[in-house]
Amino acid sequence: MATIPHSVLAVGWIPFTVVVLLIILFTLFYVRYFRCKRDSETSTTVTAVLALTVALLTVALVPVDIFLVSYMKEQDGTFKEWANDSDTRDAIENMMLYAYYTMYALEIVFMFLVLPFMYFYYEEYDEDSTTRSRICAGLKFTIVFVFVAGVLLLVGAFIPTQATPSMNETEWEKLQDLFEGLGKNRGENALSFCISILTLIGMLLLVIYTAYGMNALPIDMIFGTKSAKDEIVEVQGDYDDIQSEIAAIRHKYKHTRRSMSRKDRTKLNDLQDKEKLIKRRERHLEKADKSWCTKCSILWRPFEILTGIILSLLALLILLSLLLTSIDKLLHSLGPKTGYILPQKTLPNPLDITLVYCQAIFPLDYVLMCLIIVYFVVATMAGIRKIGIWFFCLRMFKIRPHKTKTQGLLFMCEIMMLIILALNVMFYNTVPQYVTFGSQKYIDLSHNDTVTVEQCNTGAPRDECVMTQMSTLLTKYFYQMWVFGACYYWANWAFMGIFLLGLLVALCKKRRSAIDGEVDKDDDSDDSDDELLPV
Repeated sequence: MATIPHSVLAVGWIPFTVVVLLIILFTLFYVRYFRCKRDSETSTTVTAVLALTVALLTVALVPVDIFLVSYMKEQDGTFKEWANDSDTRDAIENMMLYAYYTMYALEIVFMFLVLPFMYFYYEEYDEDSTTRSRICAGLKFTIVFVFVAGVLLLVGAFIPTQATPSMNETEWEKLQDLFEGLGKNRGENALSFCISILTLIGMLLLVIYTAYGMNALPIDMIFGTKSAKDEIVEVQGDYDDIQSEIAAIRHKYKHTRRSMSRKDRTKLNDLQDKEKLIKRRERHLEKADKSWCTKCSILWRPFEILTGIILSLLALLILLSLLLTSIDKLLHSLGPKTGYILPQKTLPNPLDITLVYCQAIFPLDYVLMCLIIVYFVVATMAGIRKIGIWFFCLRMFKIRPHKTKTQGLLFMCEIMMLIILALNVMFYNTVPQYVTFGSQKYIDLSHNDTVTVEQCNTGAPRDECVMTQMSTLLTKYFYQMWVFGACYYWANWAFMGIFLLGLLVALCKKRRSAIDGEVDKDDDSDDSDDELLPV
């Protein structure tokens, strides 16, 4: 068995270890920031942190995968000394393959077992309930999700797939070797089918939440928030108007013995509810006006605007790259029956070109790719917070700082896991060259014995270029189950459409309140005022 050099493992996995630590810190902060302190439990908080960590680790493998295949070759197109041995290259590929399968299996366990169980376990909480009764009730409802997972795995293991093309089909002559040895195991097919179904659901959620969040996040940063002082004046004006309406209704019945009509009583109750809400808003605004964050905001406001502009430009760059790749696939791919696989890119892709050239300066491309991943994740979270969690036309949960219900937090983790699964497909479609081959080059001798160094593509000679395991898995399954590849492709067009629509919506919306998310009209108590009380 080939031994992978320790230097390669160190260069590839030490940055990943740092990323893992940052991911754990980020998930801890994020869950604690949004969870409701009053009704949270340690078990559900830990579950949410672990679920988000597993999801983020899955997408964090992509930069490592790209780096390892690129690190095998020199810029002159030759393999490095340690990578000349095909067994060593196979060992690295298998290592990454097992890493992906492990993370995918963990995602399935969390989505079909751990998160549903914790959701129903928490739902069964009652003063008279025992831990044993809660566990039994949680397991009873979780069986349904386990059954669904079992059905998906069983269908995936035995569903007929399209066979690998034969050598006499010239358009696949260069691709057919890429599938050799893959998909022969029913366990792999079962896992791939289940992950593909989940990824398809994730793509639909990505089209809704991420596409809108990529606009809402930077535009909110550019527009900023309203002045707390100005809002206090507005709130006081609204309060005076409501007081006048309440006084008018009461004066109407002051000198009569008539009982108040149902219409006036309903209106009076509504006005009194608004009165309470306005007073709560005023208390929070007064606190915000006195806080040091508000007083110091003038210092970091220019940086907030600059960051918003940079994120907006990055979003437009991602959209342009995705558009060019989608057009390229529409014109030059092998068609829907192959999942719109593109053997060789034709149109230029600005983000793809940038990342490929940045690999010459280690670890610039690694850092840029991680920043793009972070942007997608943060934009997704912003979209979930703005839109909320809906079931058809009913809003189930709102995501608000320190006030998110435990059930909503677990639902949010489930959504995030599905969307992050879909991000791998999004990266494959947005920067296909970089995600598939990195900066690898090969020596081309096909032009009248003239030696030229070309960027790696699927048309390169056998064993001259090494594909990342993520792109290999996607390419193989796009062909064997072409319906998924076709759905993912057309989901890209839906993503771009929702992105443009979300841009118009974000531009037309008013500036955020200085206490955005702290006070909500649907609150049924004054819990949001607890933090205003002296300790």
